[in-house]
Amino acid sequence: MTDAGMIEIAAGVVAAVRSTADALAAGGASRADEAAAGALPAWRVPEYLAGRGLLRRLLADLVGAGAAGAELRARPGGQPYLAGYPDVGVSVSHTGGTVAAAVGVGRPVGVDVQAPTAPSAGLIARCCTPEVADALAALSPARRDVEFARIWAVQEACVKAAGTGLSGAPWRIPVGYAQATGVWGVYRWRALRRPDVPPAACAYAAERADRAYGR
Repeated sequence: MTDAGMIEIAAGVVAAVRSTADALAAGGASRADEAAAGALPAWRVPEYLAGRGLLRRLLADLVGAGAAGAELRARPGGQPYLAGYPDVGVSVSHTGGTVAAAVGVGRPVGVDVQAPTAPSAGLIARCCTPEVADALAALSPARRDVEFARIWAVQEACVKAAGTGLSGAPWRIPVGYAQATGVWGVYRWRALRRPDVPPAACAYAAERADRAYGR
């Protein structure tokens, strides 16, 4: 096992959330990742390498060294996939000094992490039911920001798993106040609550594919 801080979400689905500094120090990024990072603005390099290193350590734990070293590519909509491993779902996210990654064996996954910021009333109305909006309004500003970030992380994780991104209208995905797990269509999701990292969530297809990769 690697030191990836792996969280088992479901059978064959794992995720991890780490500070960028910790994930970067743990390594794991491939030479191809390092080469690709050279084309990025300097400020993006640490989070890029940290996210991919975290993902590759999860892959090493769950699937094996071959998958951990495979090329990461992106579909037209931006959803990442692992070359040569079509049945292994992968996802990476980063925000303000934190990275998250997820791997699904035999099913697509999506992961998202959100640094809490003050949402506008319009954004809350767009992303939340009236009942949830009322619950958020009763909180202190700091607590409200955290709870809204958790809701948005769930919504983003779901559309990432579906491969639709923002075109999938994540704000329409219903998420209850303080809800820890849920279902959206053929996808299930789980909020990842840890006191030392910002709100994060992982979503995955409820049904496994017929063929899966093992060690």
